[in-house]
Amino acid sequence: MSYEVKVQAFEGPLDLLLHLIHRLEIDIYDIPVSQITSQYMEHIRAMQVLELNEASEYLVMAATLLAIKSKTLLPVHESDMEDLDYDYVEEDPREELVSRLVEYRKFKEASLQLKELEMNRSIIYTKAPTDLSAYQQAEAVENPDLEVNAYDMLAAFQKMLRRKQLKAPLSARVARQEISIKDQMTFIVNRLKTTKGRTSFAELFPSNDKSVLVVSFLSVLELMKRQVIQVEQEKNFTDLMVELRKDTWNYEDDSFE
Repeated sequence: MSYEVKVQAFEGPLDLLLHLIHRLEIDIYDIPVSQITSQYMEHIRAMQVLELNEASEYLVMAATLLAIKSKTLLPVHESDMEDLDYDYVEEDPREELVSRLVEYRKFKEASLQLKELEMNRSIIYTKAPTDLSAYQQAEAVENPDLEVNAYDMLAAFQKMLRRKQLKAPLSARVARQEISIKDQMTFIVNRLKTTKGRTSFAELFPSNDKSVLVVSFLSVLELMKRQVIQVEQEKNFTDLMVELRKDTWNYEDDSFE
């Protein structure tokens, strides 16, 4: 079964690299290329399973990381050093990438500041003072401070795939089967209701069929986007926990149009 999926949550390869650097607590000016490349390729494999149509630009960055890794592993012979000028300083192959990351981080931080200013300005009204408590509660519901982002979800998806492949190979069906994201969203909500509204991320993927796993993952992202569920993580590298929001317990099958 062929999918062509575009998920707006994934912003680009530089954004993914910054996420990994922050998650692994790495100095951006001294990136351990081998470690970051390994983590980056794990995310690429998950994207390939999901068949995201913007994965090509991530593959270009993967090739760049592998090229840098190769350069750092190449030995430097003493004879080659003797032929070089005394004042010659070998260029760090990571330098260009670090420069791009630092520049990207500046623009990303600036965009976040502008967004915050926009949100602050949006709650200012040129009218007589009124009671805004109800509005503030509604805004808290609309903009929850989630503990995880799309890349954390992607990492959890890849981790779940590895566990399933260790137990048994993922199945593939010859017959074409249409799987509705709407139906899968309803299935996930109902499953959460049976577990008192909270369960681990992996428990939402009981099937071993690849097409069902992909649609289930996209359904989880869509439910997060609609604020039907929230995903939390106690600390780095622990399992994600999915929770049904209290104000969405009354969702019916026809709610996901």
